Amino acid sequence: MDTSRQGDQQQATERRRRELLEAADRVVLRDGPGASMNAIAAEAGITKPILYRHFGDKGGLYRALAERHTDGLLASLRAALDAPAGRRERVEATLDTYLAAIELRPQVYRFLMHPAEPAQPAEGGFETARHAAPLLRRLGEELAEVILERVDLGPGSALQARAWGHGIVGMMHAAGDWWLSEQPCSRAEVVRCLADLLWGRLAVAPDRAGGPGL
Repeated sequence: MDTSRQGDQQQATERRRRELLEAADRVVLRDGPGASMNAIAAEAGITKPILYRHFGDKGGLYRALAERHTDGLLASLRAALDAPAGRRERVEATLDTYLAAIELRPQVYRFLMHPAEPAQPAEGGFETARHAAPLLRRLGEELAEVILERVDLGPGSALQARAWGHGIVGMMHAAGDWWLSEQPCSRAEVVRCLADLLWGRLAVAPDRAGGPGL
């Protein structure tokens, strides 16, 4: 097979893969964590074996979708961090970008971060719990790189940047999960609260009178 034909076939395969991921996205937006291989194959107008041929298994399709959405989120977070503004404003913009993303597409967030109900995997659903950790790990490592690039932390900076990166991602994930589930306040308010914590308010806030302190 000549090189040009191989290139054409590779482009066709990549184009078909994108089309299948777009079909999977539509099903995830509709069904959230309950999205199944059967439903995705039906949406794409193909049989399930063809879907497996492109992605290997449910985990392969999940990883492809996670990479697709994580790439977009990371680009948005980096843009917020690089905006021409003061550090506090950029921190708030970054927190808001993350919360806005999960608020805009809550079903995608739940698909990526929450396991299917126990009855669903037997019906072709995704068991996503074991996949969420690598996704968060990637976000933490990426944020650590950004911190290391932009903040002079002195000796031991690489370790501190990684600890901060993973800690901030864990905070955003846990707080965002709580906020999206309960909606106890506006997005702007939770952004302000999280930014206050990152800005050291915990260190300077006085203990309550009569309490054990922290």
